[in-house]
Amino acid sequence: MIPAPTGATRLYVIVGDPIAQVRSPAGVSAAFAARGHDGLLVPVQVTPGDLPDFLSVAGRLKNLDGIVVTIPHKFACYQACASATARAHFLRTVNLMRRRPDGGWHGDMVDGLGFVGAARATGIDPKGMRALLVGAGGAGSAIALELLEAGVRELAIHDSLPERRDVLVGQLNRLGKAPVRVGSEDPAGFDFVANATPAGMKDGDPLPVDVARLVPSTYCGCVITKPEVSPFIAAARRIGCVTGTGTDMYQQHQSIMVDFLLGAEGT
Repeated sequence: MIPAPTGATRLYVIVGDPIAQVRSPAGVSAAFAARGHDGLLVPVQVTPGDLPDFLSVAGRLKNLDGIVVTIPHKFACYQACASATARAHFLRTVNLMRRRPDGGWHGDMVDGLGFVGAARATGIDPKGMRALLVGAGGAGSAIALELLEAGVRELAIHDSLPERRDVLVGQLNRLGKAPVRVGSEDPAGFDFVANATPAGMKDGDPLPVDVARLVPSTYCGCVITKPEVSPFIAAARRIGCVTGTGTDMYQQHQSIMVDFLLGAEGT
């Protein structure tokens, strides 16, 4: 049970546009309570145009200790961080920010950890697999990096913005971990397919890949939390694929988020 807030409660916000789809406020607030921390996470809808003003005000709120970042603000919020983890610096994107002792923000990006963790929770190990990632935004870039860290044999990336895709492909290839190339909407021949786009949040959205080309042995994961079972995941399940939802992803990285926000050792 989440205790009633008081004047001493430390505040955390999750910022995005839209924001109604997020599931983390109740779970993170309950996790704070379970650890004996008097903190509360609340959703805040901020448009990209208003984000600079929001961050300016947030920096002056003395009882605001952390920010969880969702679409479309992950790259912009990285620019507001005075420091960040190595993976956040490499990707130049964050989904978590916590207050530093000097009042600035320290950032991290853990979307990839949650996504790959959700796959492993189903018994799927990406090591040695051929992976297709759709979406080269904040979440997509983090998932791409974590798939390489997990040991995929090859990674193909498809995105509606070719320039953004090509920048990420080039950046990841410089790591020398596995070949990274341009992909397409065709999932044929891939063992692991990841949707890191909002496709499916709105009625009538196109599917991120040609699901008719999937086979039952392909793992399919998605970042969308609302609807809980996205159209892509529903189609993959009809084919017989093992799947991971955005909620599965969130459940995997909730404890990582809380560790970071509370400044636990090693985060």
